[in-house]
Amino acid sequence: MLAFVIAHWYLFAALVIVGGLLAAGSALDAGASGERVTSQEAVQILNRKAAVIVDVREPKEFTSGHIARAINIPLGQVATRSQELKKYKEKPIIVCCASGARSARAAAMLRKEGFTDVRNLTGGLSAWRGANLPTVT
Repeated sequence: MLAFVIAHWYLFAALVIVGGLLAAGSALDAGASGERVTSQEAVQILNRKAAVIVDVREPKEFTSGHIARAINIPLGQVATRSQELKKYKEKPIIVCCASGARSARAAAMLRKEGFTDVRNLTGGLSAWRGANLPTVT
């Protein structure tokens, strides 16, 4: 093995660099969106831990269908309306949107506001519906 590394040091160096970049990318990605949960994991957390769903889509999107008991706080209002969620600070908060992009930003905002158990619904409401889970209008 050592003879191979010495003979092909440039391949080994490339492997180390690519591995490092992949690890750094994964760490940055996890830090940006925090903990993610699938639709099935979200159902378990909702049932076992009485989690709170925060839907950050716009009101028109929300009224077209949302997860039961979800609280609608559009992404642009998360920072100013986070006080409304203070009573749920001890519960897990699952943030969702249409695809998971807006909710990742909202989850980061909530963490900055001091919420510790904030999770992003991977794939958003699209994944929820894709898993044949119910929505209400």
